[in-house]
Amino acid sequence: MSVSLLWVVSHSHTPDLYSCCGFSSIIREGNRFLDRSKPNARIRSLIRHAELRKNLKHNWNSVSSSSDLRYPYLLGNGESERSNKTQMVRSMITTNPASGEIALSSSEQKVYDVVMNQAALVNRNIKSKPDQDVKPEIILPGALNLLTEANDRCREVCAEYAKTFYLGTLLMTPERRKAIWAIYVWCRRTDELVDGPNASHITPTALDRWESRLEDIFEGRPFDMLDAALADTVAKFPVDIQPFKDMIEGMRMDLKKSRYMNFDELYLYCYYVAGTVGLMSVPIMGIAPESHSPTENVYNAALALGIANQLTNILRDVGEDARRGRVYLPQDELAHAGISDDDIFAGKVTEKWRSFMKNQIKRARKFFDEAEKGVTELSAASRWPVWASLLLYRQILDEIEANDYNNFTKRAYVNKQKKIIALPMAYLQSIVPPSTKNNQLPWLKVRL
Repeated sequence: MSVSLLWVVSHSHTPDLYSCCGFSSIIREGNRFLDRSKPNARIRSLIRHAELRKNLKHNWNSVSSSSDLRYPYLLGNGESERSNKTQMVRSMITTNPASGEIALSSSEQKVYDVVMNQAALVNRNIKSKPDQDVKPEIILPGALNLLTEANDRCREVCAEYAKTFYLGTLLMTPERRKAIWAIYVWCRRTDELVDGPNASHITPTALDRWESRLEDIFEGRPFDMLDAALADTVAKFPVDIQPFKDMIEGMRMDLKKSRYMNFDELYLYCYYVAGTVGLMSVPIMGIAPESHSPTENVYNAALALGIANQLTNILRDVGEDARRGRVYLPQDELAHAGISDDDIFAGKVTEKWRSFMKNQIKRARKFFDEAEKGVTELSAASRWPVWASLLLYRQILDEIEANDYNNFTKRAYVNKQKKIIALPMAYLQSIVPPSTKNNQLPWLKVRL
């Protein structure tokens, strides 16, 4: 199941992506480009090494815009909710009648803790740096050339595979858009480990190595040029490593899990593979200085958008996933609707299926509603690409309905004409100023 970034992209497979982006070194142990015994906190120090320049140039000569990278999301990598016998929509949170305190499920609590930690990190950064616009450091000419080449490569990948989102990023400040491109590429490469042409060779040990490589990035020891672009990003912005690690955990789940017993399990998976992108992206996007909304609320909305997008992916790709022996739908909800895995594999659109899909779509739309509350609070230059992504992905749900809920043999997609119409609509939404009230939004108050 491919990760759902808020970036909307086509799904293609090109064998040479694996080798040209350094994935072969994840499958088997390879030599590091840098001496790992000499950690360097600043990107300018590590990029200066002549050995890095030599090896990276060799690697990157083989990379082209046709590289196989698959992804669709950014504020956000979407998901949401569980049903019961009497109602399909209920609050995602419950309250202890005695104490009045909010009670979260184990999955929700795990995600909540990550959100609060990242929000606290950003708040500390804002206090120490009131001017939220990141200013580039002075870097030696040789290092600057290599970093420029790395950023250009990330830009090319984003432009090729996330065209609509890429256009929106051009409105962002130079430092912010380069950082977003770097995160986008890392997420795609991570997704490619389990969904790419060499996915059959990926083992838990290979993912462990990928996570070790991630830790090296955050410590200023990139393995290749793409890693160097991300290392530069995390050195400049208050980005926490946990969402990145959690995305890798989502890849581990894909290696061993093909069924989800209830929405609580699915919710955690959706956070891992898509909600994490929202948490990675908000520090880059920036929160509008005039916003009165608590930082936690903005992160909450970013998480909701990631979850909404992934739920949309799941509903769109039911037939495709079934052909791979996977069912990304809550088993208890399917059973309640009188639907079995065999019914899904048979691909028959029945009244039971239509009724089930209506409730699943309703859930996803609830998360999109929550996401809208936070997009306006982002930095003005960052809102357009996020609004465009939100509006376009939301329309996929409309297309599923237009296909009479046949997501077995018909793929729901938004045609070019509708995309063109959506862009000015997204722009109009993006110029709406942040809220003037300090509204304390509840923790993802949507659950089916």
